[in-house]
Amino acid sequence: MSESLVTKKAIAEGFQELMTKKPFEKITISDITAACGLNRQTFYYHFHDKYELLNWIFYNEAITPLEEGLSFDNLYDKLLELLTTIKNNSKFYANALRTPYSDEFRVYMHKVSTKVFIDVIDHVSGNYHIKEADKMFIAEFFSYGITGTIIAWVINGMKEPPEVIVSHIENLISDCKRLAIARYLNPEYN
Repeated sequence: MSESLVTKKAIAEGFQELMTKKPFEKITISDITAACGLNRQTFYYHFHDKYELLNWIFYNEAITPLEEGLSFDNLYDKLLELLTTIKNNSKFYANALRTPYSDEFRVYMHKVSTKVFIDVIDHVSGNYHIKEADKMFIAEFFSYGITGTIIAWVINGMKEPPEVIVSHIENLISDCKRLAIARYLNPEYN
């Protein structure tokens, strides 16, 4: 691991610890540097501001592990991994996703899940052709649903275990796949 990455992780850990105690808006760069034992110059060498730091954490802690090797076959395992990461850092994510600056998390999640749902649609449709515009609409519809569900779960206190949320998502997708297959096998549709 490069020295720069080690420093970024130290800054991120200090920031995450602060966010378990203080709202995002009340945390200053001085607070962050004091928490991780670095100076302001070092902070600014790695991040422009705390907003960039927040986005870096979202991307590197939640999104990158979700994206790496993500496929239709491991979708639910990857979702469980993501929700477990969020649950293990519940105070940080609850605080972070309540800020007006959490849009990057939403954007990242939407982008990743849209890509996965396009793969799901391709997998389910088999030999049947689905127009690209229709495929994109369906993928984005489910992407917004998953992203919104995850964010609502966090904001509402993560009362259900990650396994329950993933099970609900898996059941819903399975049911929709069965309906889609039945629809495509219907001669009136073709």
